[in-house]
Amino acid sequence: MSFKSKLTPVAISLALVAGFSLPTAVMAGGGGSGPAVQYVAPGKIGEIVVNPYKIAPLTAIIKNGGYELKDASVRIVPKAGGQEIAYKVSNKALRTYAGIPVFGLYPDYNNKVEVSYTYIFNGKETRVEKEVYTMYAPAVYTPVNGSMAQHHNMFETEVVKVDPEFKDRLYLINNFLSTAPKQGRVVWNNPTGGALEWNYYPQNAILDTKGEVRWYMHVEPIYDPETIYRSGIMMGFHQNPDGAFTFGYGQRYAKYDLMGREIFNRRLPDGYADFSHALDPAQNGHLFLRVSNADYRRPDGKRVHTVRDVIAEVDQNGQVVDDFRLYDILDPYRDNVIKAMDQGAVCLNIDASKSGHTLSAAELAAMDQNNQFGDIAGVGPGRNWAHVNSVDYDPSDDSIIISSRHQSAVVKIGRDKKVKWILASPEGWRGELAKKVLTPVDANGNKIKCEGSKCEGGFDWTWTQHTGWRIDSKSDKNVFYLSVFDNGDARGMEQPPLPDMKYSRAVIYKIDQNKMTVQQIWEYGKERGFEWYSPITSLVEYQTDKDSVMVYSATASLIMKEFNTKAPNPIINEFKWGAKEPSVEIKIKSSLGYQAMPVSLEKAFDLK
Repeated sequence: MSFKSKLTPVAISLALVAGFSLPTAVMAGGGGSGPAVQYVAPGKIGEIVVNPYKIAPLTAIIKNGGYELKDASVRIVPKAGGQEIAYKVSNKALRTYAGIPVFGLYPDYNNKVEVSYTYIFNGKETRVEKEVYTMYAPAVYTPVNGSMAQHHNMFETEVVKVDPEFKDRLYLINNFLSTAPKQGRVVWNNPTGGALEWNYYPQNAILDTKGEVRWYMHVEPIYDPETIYRSGIMMGFHQNPDGAFTFGYGQRYAKYDLMGREIFNRRLPDGYADFSHALDPAQNGHLFLRVSNADYRRPDGKRVHTVRDVIAEVDQNGQVVDDFRLYDILDPYRDNVIKAMDQGAVCLNIDASKSGHTLSAAELAAMDQNNQFGDIAGVGPGRNWAHVNSVDYDPSDDSIIISSRHQSAVVKIGRDKKVKWILASPEGWRGELAKKVLTPVDANGNKIKCEGSKCEGGFDWTWTQHTGWRIDSKSDKNVFYLSVFDNGDARGMEQPPLPDMKYSRAVIYKIDQNKMTVQQIWEYGKERGFEWYSPITSLVEYQTDKDSVMVYSATASLIMKEFNTKAPNPIINEFKWGAKEPSVEIKIKSSLGYQAMPVSLEKAFDLK
């Protein structure tokens, strides 16, 4: 019996009215007609596939319809007063996606998409200068926890300022939703730590400069908050030179392109666990992962799972070519900063009941006596003594730069595992490490007077900082430019008399690696005081394309006593190099932020 004979004329008519494409055999007048391809093609080439790889619902592909395509470009027609997104598409990308990739659709909206392209048929090239498609993109999906406090499905934004030369910016936002009951069932954070020590739901999206969501990651096809090897916080995003994004979560590290196409999604190598914070794509194609040692035998014979103090270097095939075990390189018993930190916010371990509390020497000693290990602020391997939150590779001398929050130190380490320099207060460093602490100087190279952890002349160290990154385009083998977000907790090795005296800074330093000196050349944030203060997370990163500095004060206005009812209000700023005031300020309301960064469509669609 033929397929055609199974369907009545009424059934066929209803299917056509509903917009379904029937198999070729149904449409043929006289039985089977071979493996023809029949899909609804609303334009001159192929069909439209929205969310082609399942994790990027605000993308689509206009398939090539069997033609060879070249020289394509795309324009998303903006809403009234909205930001235009327009880009060219390389021929390689047209082949990779078997059509024209469409990025930047407005959610819950009938988008107008203009495309131009050349198609080739029977050796003849035909140019289509402008073809318009209408594409509906679905509303943003976000899981809910049933709380009345959650009343918006992604971000509420306030655009304060965008100068004309930055109006084309697109910002990737890497934030989190607070832990809901589904995630909370599998979290065992304190005192033992482990793979699901943090289990906030990912909130990864791209905003335009009007504050509109133009892309987001629907994570559920690759993320399950109740499964140990598919869960954990998504962190460490970087857009690679090839335009794709690398990041990690829990026991995985991954690479996906902007359309949602998977390049790889791998388990961490055996012996390492608990990725979070930092993944650096090096210039040689290797990845530096901030992980822990899953099974370490301490000098006292105790076997522990270490906490955020190992950097594993993996090659393109996922093989571990080297690692940096920081408990062997630095001093895991330096306790000056740990004793001064506010225990109410130890990175994402936020506990309002401990706001303002600091650790005493007796409390630290008791941890050893009582065999307390895990994700707790303390000293020695097996505790959160280092809390490394960024790693960056320096190809000029084959070294890495790490930011250790709980040492308030940015440290450069060579391939030989020897420390090259330390940007930190000199207090508490011993032996050879004490000799590696940089000396502050002014613009004329004159030594700045410092006593303990406080210096004159406006110079300051960084305190519980994030993102100690090399500015590659301005640095060479001798002079090193460093960008850092100075969070500011435990500033000067103490807590201020009043909590609202705290402040954060975005800082740029110039380091003379031969003379072992450091000059502070730019800062921002001190003047904004407590309302801009981010006790945890955040980012500062130089942007080559606009000679600018991107800053994300990711937990601004987080007040410990109000945390259960009021989330932080992250702030995006971008500055022209050396400017005292930002060219961009966008506020995100009631969201727990980690990092943010500009997105390049040129890289994404392979035109670099």
